[in-house]
Amino acid sequence: MAFTLIKLTKEYEKQLCEMIDEWKLDQEIHHTDHSPWAIFKNDCHDFCYYLDHLEIKEATEDRVPDSVFFLLDDSRDRLLGAVNIRHYLNDSLLREGGHIGDGIRPTERGKGYGTEIVRLALMECKKLGIDRVLMTCNKENIASARTIIKNGGVLENEFVNSDGNVEQRYWISI
Repeated sequence: MAFTLIKLTKEYEKQLCEMIDEWKLDQEIHHTDHSPWAIFKNDCHDFCYYLDHLEIKEATEDRVPDSVFFLLDDSRDRLLGAVNIRHYLNDSLLREGGHIGDGIRPTERGKGYGTEIVRLALMECKKLGIDRVLMTCNKENIASARTIIKNGGVLENEFVNSDGNVEQRYWISI
């Protein structure tokens, strides 16, 4: 099987909305997290607006420029997940969030796609000149921690985040 990180285009509108709708239903039923937040911040059913506001192009007081990619299973022509890469860290991202936020759609979890999306995201980080990547995850999210570790993540520390959950901070040297 071949997988590619793609930038979203109009041709993937229907696939995107199917994936987001599936994901949101799972969040309602199972109370799963909203990672990567970038793909949930706007309504995918207003696709032109969604596409225009998917990435942060210029830094603001609390946001840094980012890139959003989607994991495409080339053989099935199916979107499997998404990854948000922050181009650098501000104080907030250094504490919580890190360089990469990623997620796999609910029906495709547990198949190794998380490890693959992080591997491909690290290649994109390298292109951006990021040679040391910070990734964070909730301590209870064993699958996420496993994908980070499989990609070379080394646990630096744990802390209680702003939501009151224990969050782990991992560094990956590229």
